[in-house]
Amino acid sequence: MGTPDFAVPTLTALFEAGHEIAAVFTQPDKPKGRGYTLTPPPVKEEAQRLAIPVYQPTTVKTDEVREQIAAMNADVAVVVAYGKILPKALLDTPKFGCINLHASLLPKYRGAAPIQWAVLRGERQTGVTAMQMGAGLDIGDMLMKAVTDIGENETAGELHDRLSQMSAELILKVLPKLSEGTLTAEKQDDSLSSYASMLDKSLCAIRFSAAAQEIHNQVRGLCPWPVATAEIGGRKLKIYKTRLSDMKTDCPSGTVISVSPLTVACADGTSLEILELQQEGKKRMTAQQYLMGNRIEVGSRFS
Repeated sequence: MGTPDFAVPTLTALFEAGHEIAAVFTQPDKPKGRGYTLTPPPVKEEAQRLAIPVYQPTTVKTDEVREQIAAMNADVAVVVAYGKILPKALLDTPKFGCINLHASLLPKYRGAAPIQWAVLRGERQTGVTAMQMGAGLDIGDMLMKAVTDIGENETAGELHDRLSQMSAELILKVLPKLSEGTLTAEKQDDSLSSYASMLDKSLCAIRFSAAAQEIHNQVRGLCPWPVATAEIGGRKLKIYKTRLSDMKTDCPSGTVISVSPLTVACADGTSLEILELQQEGKKRMTAQQYLMGNRIEVGSRFS
């Protein structure tokens, strides 16, 4: 049970490892693009490539869905970014229940955007948690974890792709132990939990009155969507990639202190290099490419 790109490697890994996949459940096709063309989710496309039956119910809170799954006599349901809360009756239907792969080190970052918030908050480590699903949001008992460091300049998009592969590797370790009964379930400590809400564009505006590290985390955490933004000379720019600078400055925050590379003063004497950006209506490009056709002077200020 899964929907977006993140869930595809797990489906592929299960298939290639020889597990019998009775069916794939995914979200309904959705209209996309200017023509609002009905587009299947990535998991459906992969399931069709592998010739696995696909179900796309608008809700899983029906007797019909539970009876469909019961008729499959499945040992376990593997759930990865499905996007629907499963009712208890459904959780109890497979022999070994439902195993969820969640892209954080639970109980931290329960919710819809754990990868992005780990980067936004400057975490040094994250990972994937396999858990026995309970009736609630990411509250089940933990079965196994895979841990990884977050790179200093790694974006949420880059981390997403790594954790997607780690999820696939983890489930192949979990399932044999599950069938053997050798997994030790660990309850989550709710007092240590945090919630990773969905992202929205209210998070995008950069405030250079913050320290460079905080802004760098913001840029990384919002890439590739919804993307951090800044304005200079009446032009709104999307900022895709930055790097911490060694340049110290006593200039007011937001001041351009160098154009080679493009470097901006931040709080407490820190500064930040802007590496990749995009002006509205233009293509994404490096800062140096942008400066070849757009004048930004030392001493001008971002807002």
